[in-house]
Amino acid sequence: MSLTSFDLITIDTPRTDFLGGFYAQLLGLHESEREDVDRWIVFSDSAGVRRLGFQRGAHKSGCLHLDFS
Repeated sequence: MSLTSFDLITIDTPRTDFLGGFYAQLLGLHESEREDVDRWIVFSDSAGVRRLGFQRGAHKSGCLHLDFS
């Protein structure tokens, strides 16, 4: 049996580049992964630890989800 570990917080938004760039600048993160132009963007800290993900999708106020690996 393997243990599940916390990976990152993912925020759903129709504007992944805009919102991701805002939080990256605010928190001192850098883009570390990107899929399908802007469908999925991950930002990491200076140590390379994944911290925030932004996934293109319908935004619902106050909604986010946690990713486990």
